[in-house]
Formats: sequence, structure tokens, C-alpha cells
Amino acid sequence: MIFVVLGTQRFPMNRVIDKIDNLIETGFLNKNKIVIQNGHSKNSKYAVNLGMIDESAFNNYIKNSDIVITHGGTSSIIKALRNNKKTIIIPRRADLREHVDNHQFEISDMFKNNGYAEVVLDIEDLKEAIINIEQKEYKKLSLPNGLADFLINDILKL
Repeated sequence: MIFVVLGTQRFPMNRVIDKIDNLIETGFLNKNKIVIQNGHSKNSKYAVNLGMIDESAFNNYIKNSDIVITHGGTSSIIKALRNNKKTIIIPRRADLREHVDNHQFEISDMFKNNGYAEVVLDIEDLKEAIINIEQKEYKKLSLPNGLADFLINDILKL
């Protein structure tokens, strides 16, 4: 299963829904294997739409997924990686009114540059990212000393 996480921000990420629907329409993705936590984004025409869900349900979907496609929110990324899920990050874009700024680009780059996840900047590259992620191995996320130490030591590498 692919679990698509678009978060709880009041800003929609409809481009992700449109691309998922397109990949289902072309036969690349199986609609029965896609679950979308779409928050404030529109509903997919084909996949299971969850809207907002509680943390327990969210964690269950993460655990049962093979791939997680997520916006660039730190919490969603870390939950996917903690569960050793292959993760594709699509950062929210301010120019598309998906957020107030582009801080998710920096977060996404840190995870990609350190070998934890794939990042899709152009939504048209999502299909290629899905193909690539199935063939690659990524670093496992370990948080032995807590999140702050992880961010300082493993990602920022100051």
C-alpha cells in the first residue's frame, strides 16, 4: 500500500491528488492500494480519502504501508522513517499557496542529502520517484538520543 500524507495545514496540496489520480487513470497505480490522508486538500476520484484522522489511525496506516508519500512536515517524515518506510517527500510550495514560505524545501533537502528519502520538487517527477524508490536502499532512521540530537548530529552536520 502507498500511504499519501498531506497533513493538517489549512493549505491544500491539490497537485498531489491530481497526480495520484492521473497515475491511477494511466494504470501505473492501483486505486485499491492507495490511501490518502488529504486533510484540507480535495478528494481523490479513485483512492481512499481519509480527510483528518487521529494519531492512532495515522500510525496504523504508516505501519501497514510499503511507501509513504508525504508533504515536507517534519513529524510526518520522521514517523514514516521511524517505521522504516521508503519515503517520498513533496515539499509544500509558497508560490502555489500551499504554505506561507518554502521552509519544507530545506527540511526535505536535509533528509534527501543524508540518504533517508527521495524528494519530488516537480510533481511530474512523482512516477519516476516511485519507480526509483522501489529499487533503492535508504539509511535507517535511529533516534537514540532524541529528536534534537538527531537533527543536530545526523542532518545538520554542523
